[in-house]
Amino acid sequence: EISHVIRGEEWLPSLPLHVLLYEALGFDKPQFAHLPLLLKPDGNGKLSKRDGDRLGFPVFPLQWTAPKTDTVSTGYREEGYFPDAFINMLALLGWNPGDEREIFSLKELAEAFSLERVGKSGSKFDLEKAKWFNHQYLIQKSNEELATLYLPVLEQEGIETEFSKVKQIVGLIKERSHFVSEFWEQSSFFFNAPTSYDAKAVKKRWKVSSFDQMTELKELLSGIENFTSENTETITKVWITDKEYGMGAIMNAFRLLIVGAPKGPHLFDIISIIGKEETLRRIEQGLNELGRKEI
Repeated sequence: EISHVIRGEEWLPSLPLHVLLYEALGFDKPQFAHLPLLLKPDGNGKLSKRDGDRLGFPVFPLQWTAPKTDTVSTGYREEGYFPDAFINMLALLGWNPGDEREIFSLKELAEAFSLERVGKSGSKFDLEKAKWFNHQYLIQKSNEELATLYLPVLEQEGIETEFSKVKQIVGLIKERSHFVSEFWEQSSFFFNAPTSYDAKAVKKRWKVSSFDQMTELKELLSGIENFTSENTETITKVWITDKEYGMGAIMNAFRLLIVGAPKGPHLFDIISIIGKEETLRRIEQGLNELGRKEI
């Protein structure tokens, strides 16, 4: 039995005809409800497939192939959106719960939803907001679940490593990511040493004193047995203070040697995961590559 017919507002002109048909046939009428249109990001006109193609975002939940042209349109699933994040985002296009909440489980949505709170004006589609929803759901997931999702990407990149290490890494990078597909860009340096060094960062962060300071730092780190994040950070910062070196100058040059660029999570978390031997090797490699900066 059909209790409700819920459709877009473009069907409103047909409503009297449909009501008359039900009455003429002697059928019980369902409840009719008409939803506001989804509008283009600029608010001018109805959102269409062409807008998605033109602006670079999906308009279908799943990959769709046009039957006449065989044109393939990527869906939100293929773009890496979580189903629950997509449903949450979609529910808030044209409806609001009457308070400030934005994140809902499916059960919470079912309990909170009412047609009375559906707006009458169209809703602009906001791609950045859609990404925000996916980010919120991503950071709520356990490191174990995210590590499991990340493993196929690592296999594709030819990386073999312990699952426990992957869990540690995703715990550090998930706050910086909207999609699991971004994990590799955010974490490749955990698995591979730099093969080049960001030119702008080298120019700005590799000082005249950096070579000698990093040589000293390598010597300091080589003597640390307990190579945890907390311990290496404490010892390094005491050394920087005692030597009266600038904290920023040391840490910027150190990150450059370990990561190859001015990016990534807490540096001492990085070196604790890659380990002492790899940390020292990367410092040595960076010293050989960058050498002494001329005055």
